[in-house]
Amino acid sequence: MSFQAYLDNAEKKTGRTPQELVDLARARGFGADTKAGDILAWLKDDFDLGRGHGMALVHVIKNGPGISDEHVGSSGAHRDASSVLRLDGIAAR
Repeated sequence: MSFQAYLDNAEKKTGRTPQELVDLARARGFGADTKAGDILAWLKDDFDLGRGHGMALVHVIKNGPGISDEHVGSSGAHRDASSVLRLDGIAAR
């Protein structure tokens, strides 16, 4: 599953866009220095998100929407179409 697909599925499950989840995380004080486990626990407790979806959100909370070009345009299971993830939600596309 691509990075973007994980974010899109997290949106479907929570009813919140990835950007809304990032904003909520920032309001809780989560950022680049926050341990992934702390963010994952919050996402599980508040939104019932599992590790896969949670780790995609951990990445954007800690690092922003940019991802490595390694999987962009590749044929692997984690391929993405762009090195910049869409956080504005499925409806915005």
